[in-house]
Amino acid sequence: MYVLPSIDLQKGRSRLVWWPGAATGSGTPTDRPAAVAQAFVAQGAPAVHLVDLDGAAQGTPANLEAIGAIAKAVVKPLQLAGGVDGPDQIRTAFAAGATRVVMPLWAVVEDEAVLAESVDVAGDWLAVGMDARPESLRDYPWRHRPRPELDTLVGELQAAGVQRFVFSHVGDDGVELMGRLAQGLDAEVVVAGGVNSIEGLRQLRDAGVAGVILGEVLFTGAIDLGQAVEAVR
Repeated sequence: MYVLPSIDLQKGRSRLVWWPGAATGSGTPTDRPAAVAQAFVAQGAPAVHLVDLDGAAQGTPANLEAIGAIAKAVVKPLQLAGGVDGPDQIRTAFAAGATRVVMPLWAVVEDEAVLAESVDVAGDWLAVGMDARPESLRDYPWRHRPRPELDTLVGELQAAGVQRFVFSHVGDDGVELMGRLAQGLDAEVVVAGGVNSIEGLRQLRDAGVAGVILGEVLFTGAIDLGQAVEAVR
């Protein structure tokens, strides 16, 4: 299983300040995304996940300069979420320096043509992100179809060409669900957030999850990225 560090981009900076020496009062804090990404890669990150908070609000990638700076600073794949709502936004993300994208569920379930073109543009580097909580699907305003079960929906998206899924709000109770999906799909199952310990990472690895995205727990020091990468090899 791989571990991806996540950086929230807001107005060209990292929303959270990275201070690796906070516990000892050493080192220099930074909110420069490229510097944060370099620090993560130095600790063994195989790729970097970026969340464009401004892009999510605007409906298209917005922190393009920051994405480009990160792409120049680290020779690793960059996965972008936030504002990637269709094929044109995917093209914008790729032009800025991203190599993978995560589209929100609502952007692909309402229009089959948008999903098909997005798959054509991004291929295997397209992921669909969704909330794993049952109430999320229940509360979504399904306009063009009856509400599906999660397994059914994921199976349909895979049949349409989606090869990667990013599930948020998994929690401890969702490990069994993630394992069932991982074992039942010929696609990558990735968990975003909700993991607060190395043991939690191991549980997801043992369940068959392909990857985990970690954000704030890395900035607070709750989980050390280098130790996490080694623990799940």
